Amino acid sequence: MKELMVIVRSTKVGQTKNALAAAGFPGFTCVPCLGRGKKLMDPGVLKLIMESGELPLTAAGESLTEAARLIPKRLFTIVVADERVQDAIDVLIAVNSSGHPGDGRIFVLPVKDSFSVRLGSPMEV
Repeated sequence: MKELMVIVRSTKVGQTKNALAAAGFPGFTCVPCLGRGKKLMDPGVLKLIMESGELPLTAAGESLTEAARLIPKRLFTIVVADERVQDAIDVLIAVNSSGHPGDGRIFVLPVKDSFSVRLGSPMEV
């Protein structure tokens, strides 16, 4: 089993949920988070972020573009069988890739065990 930690744009949550479910990955966790990549310092990238709707085109939005500020994102956590990892990654990239910085990141981690809280027993994915 592998855990995918997936950081995507806030505006892509609905599309990501639908694509995962359609591809056979109906179970996941999604939480709001804040973060920024190393390219956030680039003024061109900041302009793209504001134009995409992730930050408002207002004075408040302008203040959020300072280098120390964080951008609203969404963190999906998905646990998948080893043989389905690449399928899930392909779906996530297809839905979230715009070709611009800030599209997101996928981390793949090993999962040693999984237990059902309700049953108190080991579970398979």
